[in-house]
Amino acid sequence: MTFDQIAWLPLCAGVTIAGLVFSFLAFRRRGAAAGMRAAAWALLPLAAYLTGALQALWTIGTTVVGFVTSLVFNPVVWAGVAVAGLSVVLFVVSGVMRGRKLAKASPGAPAQAQGSAQGQVRARPQAPAAPAQTGKPAVAAPKERKSDDDFSDIEDILRRRGIS
Repeated sequence: MTFDQIAWLPLCAGVTIAGLVFSFLAFRRRGAAAGMRAAAWALLPLAAYLTGALQALWTIGTTVVGFVTSLVFNPVVWAGVAVAGLSVVLFVVSGVMRGRKLAKASPGAPAQAQGSAQGQVRARPQAPAAPAQTGKPAVAAPKERKSDDDFSDIEDILRRRGIS
């Protein structure tokens, strides 16, 4: 059914009038705020008709419904969805297999990256070794407090954390 086959002005006017009656009842029962909100909603169908937005909404709606019905009832589309799902599964499985292969090939060796287009393999640079632990704390124990001001506690905490 096309947009021109429906008498939109009487339909929108009828919905607006029914909404305004409802807004009057809401105003009397629940107060001014509820009545004004209902009146605002009631005026939208007439405004959509007068501005031409109703035709745009009708076109969008028929296009979406047509797309969904062609998607649901078309076996070729479902075959495409199945092929896309198979592709996703193959990507995931190949990634897992590749990760296991790389982990198995070099358990203690540094990871290697693919080189340039010629296929050269270069080793990644390793991070410098951590300094050896000597068994004594990195920061000496705090000595006697030099002053009784408010910042002495904060200074002690910063010294314990190694922050000067």
